[in-house]
Amino acid sequence: MLRESVDAHWMRRCFELARDAASRKELPFGSVIARDDVAISAEGNGVRKAGDVTRHAEVCAIIAAQAALGKAALDGCTLYTNMEPCAFCSYAIRETRIARVVFALASPVMGGASRWDVLHDEGLSNSLPEVFGPAPEVVAGFLADEADAMLRQTAPMMWATSQARGLFVCDDADRQSRPARRAEGLFAGVKAGAMEMLRRRVFDRFSRGTI
Repeated sequence: MLRESVDAHWMRRCFELARDAASRKELPFGSVIARDDVAISAEGNGVRKAGDVTRHAEVCAIIAAQAALGKAALDGCTLYTNMEPCAFCSYAIRETRIARVVFALASPVMGGASRWDVLHDEGLSNSLPEVFGPAPEVVAGFLADEADAMLRQTAPMMWATSQARGLFVCDDADRQSRPARRAEGLFAGVKAGAMEMLRRRVFDRFSRGTI
């Protein structure tokens, strides 16, 4: 298959994993690690089930891939995720020497590329080559519109909140404005009680609550 077709296949698998995570009252994040176009691991967010704020989808996929391969290094692998990896996950990506990262929605508040540029930072591998692998190839905004639609359908309250706060956005500036305008209309109809509930919940990668 063509590279883009392979990427689309695994990204849509991330969407499935995100929907499954939402059905388990986890946040809707999913991640796949593949090498030579074959999946090694596929995991959704596991924070709530484990009671562990580190169980992000990317970390769960990394742990599963390491177990499947029987080693810590994931050289030559591609990590797919429907949301940009946060800084925490990005350090794990660099330490495991993943070669390529493909994500859909950008995270300008928490992202490990767009906010805290861990993924592209050559200083990590130049200063500590024994620990950090070379900066991976990063493909940002891949199937971002599909990812946005999936999030809106699967977790509409989280989608509206994240759009209003600029937590997860499409890569293109015009795409960023359209969801924000839709979010304004949705928020206008939300009652005070629902808003209070939303304020109590943490809509980020470290959520201890439900969607």
